[in-house]
Amino acid sequence: MARLLVVHHSPTRGVRSLTDAVLAGAHDPAIEGVDVVERPALEASAEDVLAADGYLLGTPANFGYMSGALKHFFDSTFLRVGGALSPTGAAEASAGTTAGRPFGLWVHGRYDTTGAVRSVLPIAGALGWRQAAEVLEVMGDVGEAEREAAYELGATLAALVGDR
Repeated sequence: MARLLVVHHSPTRGVRSLTDAVLAGAHDPAIEGVDVVERPALEASAEDVLAADGYLLGTPANFGYMSGALKHFFDSTFLRVGGALSPTGAAEASAGTTAGRPFGLWVHGRYDTTGAVRSVLPIAGALGWRQAAEVLEVMGDVGEAEREAAYELGATLAALVGDR
């Protein structure tokens, strides 16, 4: 059975609402053959990443960056899941174990999400992950339209993983 790993840091009502909608979409009854595994970012492990066929990542935008929890997830798993560093310590594009796997991202912010998105995409790219959906960037209050978009993000990634 295919596995979709959902890694998130959802400390606020807004991010939690989006996370719940992403998970509901990933569990859409029309999508079969996909095991959806949810992990808070501080609990996700390299083993979780290696066992998954695709990834959904969620974070608030904190001071123009991804949350510290999601950063910890990347810091603690990057090299163990196939990431590579150059001699200068910079992330390099990888053809490692998880390269080519699809991922999606949702970010919630009060005023800006640009820096948070900009901080996640290069790391996912250095792992060789393939961006399989537009980044869902939500600012301010989360309404029905935003929850529907989050549901679609979850369903899209689950369907892609199930088709692999």
